[in-house]
Amino acid sequence: MKHTILIADDEPEIRNFLRLYLENEGYQVLEAGTGPDALRLIEEESVSLCLLDVMLPGMDGFHVLRKIREENNLPVIIISARDADSDKILGLNLGADDYLTKPFNPLEAVARVSSNIRRFYNLGAGTKEKETLKVRDLELDPDSCTLKKDGRTIELTSVEYRLMEMFMSHPGKVFTKQQIYEYGWGEDYIIADNNIMVCISKLRAKLDDDQQAYIRTLRGLGYRLEK
Repeated sequence: MKHTILIADDEPEIRNFLRLYLENEGYQVLEAGTGPDALRLIEEESVSLCLLDVMLPGMDGFHVLRKIREENNLPVIIISARDADSDKILGLNLGADDYLTKPFNPLEAVARVSSNIRRFYNLGAGTKEKETLKVRDLELDPDSCTLKKDGRTIELTSVEYRLMEMFMSHPGKVFTKQQIYEYGWGEDYIIADNNIMVCISKLRAKLDDDQQAYIRTLRGLGYRLEK
């Protein structure tokens, strides 16, 4: 399967060099210079992943991301010159899967694209077919990458899906922050507590889990999914 990457950035130079590197890796590439154009292409085309600039004309990247997450859980990597922690946390909280700060090495950008594509679309790869996971009133479908609670579908980002897959495969098991980060983000653990807390908080909100009836925090240990 040939994946299509959407580059949504108002700087033609950035779009051009990203296109060059991505096409060299075998990806198809679409370009958008404004927020509304990015949303239109996602609606009309089969976009596998979006590289999304924050400072887009017409509609900023955070607003575009909100609109994407209303109907689509495709991987989104924020690219921005704004490197403040608050911006990164906001992007992750809105459902972004990764965050690249300008200026960046195009080889790193391609590596992150490939990593997110591999994790999101190859979850069902392998010789053994994955079965639907069921814990209490939760049901995780590996084919559609969706979570249901009491039959109600809950849309997940790719990182959220991987964390729920991890938790529901081992209900009752305590996972450390390092295990959670390396499984969810597919990278070596660094000091990334904010990323983890934001993602867990988003999952709890989607599960209506204010009282930690599903995802329990064990201070100094990690997190577990209650059986």
